[in-house]
Amino acid sequence: MIRLRLFFAVIALSSMTLSSAWADNKAAAIDEMEGYLEFVDYGGGVIFAQQIPKEDWAKMMVIDARDPEQFAKGHIPGAVNMDWRQVLAKRNSIPKDQSVLIYCNTGTLSAQAGFALRVAGWDNVRILQGGMEEWKAKGGFDASTQSTERAKY
Repeated sequence: MIRLRLFFAVIALSSMTLSSAWADNKAAAIDEMEGYLEFVDYGGGVIFAQQIPKEDWAKMMVIDARDPEQFAKGHIPGAVNMDWRQVLAKRNSIPKDQSVLIYCNTGTLSAQAGFALRVAGWDNVRILQGGMEEWKAKGGFDASTQSTERAKY
């Protein structure tokens, strides 16, 4: 009986310690996000396909944040597939000294992944506005030359 009580006491203490650590980590994460949102410029790193000159595509790391099945059906040539939920886990493979462009189908999931990376310290990440669909509609790599008026940064 004493062992059983001791066991439950250890479990209860562990739960309180984990809950406290989780709360501290959550508070720290919220503080980081608040700090980021206070100082980020309007647009939060969003870029339009027509803002990217054709020759600049080869200089960027392009991340397709969709799932592997969607990536296999078609993607921006040269893109690396990295599911949006995995970008932080795979952040060590994402350079900080090179432009990084992240996209999904329409821009929603890549915006979440881009936000997470930017909060984690990747100031070089841009989210492709409108994602893969908008990129194709605007002319792909030639979007900057197809546009009659260049988008403003």
